Amino acid sequence: MFSTKLCCIKGFSSNPLLFLKSFKRVLPSLSHGHCTVTNTLEAQCKSKPQKQVCKTVLKHFDAQYSEELGEQWRSARWDVLLNPLSWQYGVLLNRFCDLTNLKQCLTELGYTTLLPQTHPESHSQTAPTPLQCFIHRDPVRIPTQNHHPGWLKQYYLLNAASLLPVLSLNVKEGEHVLDLCAAPGGKSLAVLQTATPGLLHCNEVDQHRHDWLLKTLESYVPPTLRHLLSVTHLDGRSIGSMRPAAYDKVLVDAPCSNDRSWLYTPDTHQGEMWLKERTQLPLLQKELLCSALAAVCPGGVVVYSTCTMSQAENQSVVEAVLASYQGVELLELEQHLIDSLSDHFCFAHFHPSVGQLVIPQKGKTWGPMYVSRLRRIY
Repeated sequence: MFSTKLCCIKGFSSNPLLFLKSFKRVLPSLSHGHCTVTNTLEAQCKSKPQKQVCKTVLKHFDAQYSEELGEQWRSARWDVLLNPLSWQYGVLLNRFCDLTNLKQCLTELGYTTLLPQTHPESHSQTAPTPLQCFIHRDPVRIPTQNHHPGWLKQYYLLNAASLLPVLSLNVKEGEHVLDLCAAPGGKSLAVLQTATPGLLHCNEVDQHRHDWLLKTLESYVPPTLRHLLSVTHLDGRSIGSMRPAAYDKVLVDAPCSNDRSWLYTPDTHQGEMWLKERTQLPLLQKELLCSALAAVCPGGVVVYSTCTMSQAENQSVVEAVLASYQGVELLELEQHLIDSLSDHFCFAHFHPSVGQLVIPQKGKTWGPMYVSRLRRIY
């Protein structure tokens, strides 16, 4: 496991390259169970080509988000989205591994926990450890771990705001859970870090992403728990009619105009195609959300989420479904959850509120992530 003693780093530079030049012998390479001192991150930064912004997409975003978000868009635009070197990365730990030395290693590198951790003595021996995600105040990214058949990865790198939908779902032990659009699998993995469901149904319609999902689950879930998983390759819009009222909780992390990735579309033609397709996304998102509401049992909860700031794909989708689908009510996200994350996330404020939107801002580059919670009454 992690055996190398690392010193505690203080005074991190806001520029990752300057930091790496100053501390090139300190950052760890966390690979296949060993912690060694290396220059891996510096090499990655130097060899990786700089992202190129798609001006067509940026112009479209400027027109829309300046009107919808005002000053918050300008800050997100200049300070975060157009500055990939500022992006922060969360480290979600895999509770199915021995993490003692890994947590010590991260702490010595200046990482802290995203969520307050309950003292272990307050938990029963059978209760899972609270979800553990480590974050850093600076844009430091540790290396990913390679996939090795038969070996479980210890951590998963992610945008920490993507945990908000899972935390809002609040899965309990033994519940039947559906992740309707599950690939690449980070949120399914996060569900398993919060509780041991009676069933976790992970669905993905796209074949390539379905294969990616399978590899993710193989990399993080021990064989002894895989009987709790069901992985399917179905159109999510049909699952509600195929399996009505079959689940206690449903997550709809819907396909959306992913703001971060779309800004860096490889070429202008691709960007123009995506922008044309963008107008069709709200219809797909409404159909997926309606399918989820049909699939959840009466009294059950559905969480709808996207990684875009687009009002048409967020609030408008939820409002349209609430207006057309009988027997559904809007639930506010739990205030204690919002309060516990407010030091790290920048939440937009909408009136009336039909969900929460995390907007990336300087020093808090997490997001975009929109989350809304619904309950099926009957």
